[in-house]
Amino acid sequence: MKRIWTIVETNPTADGLQVLLDGKPIKKPSGAALLIPFAPLAEAIATEWRGAGLDGGDIKPDDLPLTRMATTAIDRVATSHSNIISQLASYGLNDALCYRAETPASLATLEQAQWQPWLNWAYTAYQITLNTGFGITPIIQPPDTAEKFHAILQSFDIYQLTALGVAVPAMGSLVLGLALATGELDAPTAFEVSHIEENFQIQRWGTDELAEQRRLNILADLDLCVRFVALCDQKNSTDIKI
Repeated sequence: MKRIWTIVETNPTADGLQVLLDGKPIKKPSGAALLIPFAPLAEAIATEWRGAGLDGGDIKPDDLPLTRMATTAIDRVATSHSNIISQLASYGLNDALCYRAETPASLATLEQAQWQPWLNWAYTAYQITLNTGFGITPIIQPPDTAEKFHAILQSFDIYQLTALGVAVPAMGSLVLGLALATGELDAPTAFEVSHIEENFQIQRWGTDELAEQRRLNILADLDLCVRFVALCDQKNSTDIKI
């Protein structure tokens, strides 16, 4: 897709806020107009489209990340709510923070220092207790853990769940995802905490261009998730239920 519009503006309707390109609403893949219940998100999406394709090149979905996430929330997460929650809960049952290195001792000490506080936070915030172990041997969590994670995730709206759906797989940790979504962690810190082992190996052996680009992409995704959640704050919502 190439840029063929000049004016981008937002338009309130009875069903939500639209983003208009030369007077025509942005549409979802289904063909229906994208209707946004948050004024800050609608304006941020409009800003994306104002800047898209100015160089004359093809516009890709990755050039419009907020548009992509809003569409995912409304078209996919809202219609697969229970499946999304189950998928996220499974990360909690196999949370990366629970799987510790036994050697070298310096890495084991670092993981204990950086990861255990967030498991402690999960207990304080949500009464979730997670067992830890060494290596990759599956860890059996307390019997009520899945039920507790499901209950926690049920309290999140479709926009928060959409952000978690990006952030949690990127970090391998539902605990860190919850901390990120609730403002307990910022994106750079979440990235560093979730990539301790990789960072440790890079310090010892170095890295390459492809690996660094992958890391930058993950950090950008985490930044996007934090921004998306902030733009979808319910206090900025219209009365529209989407």
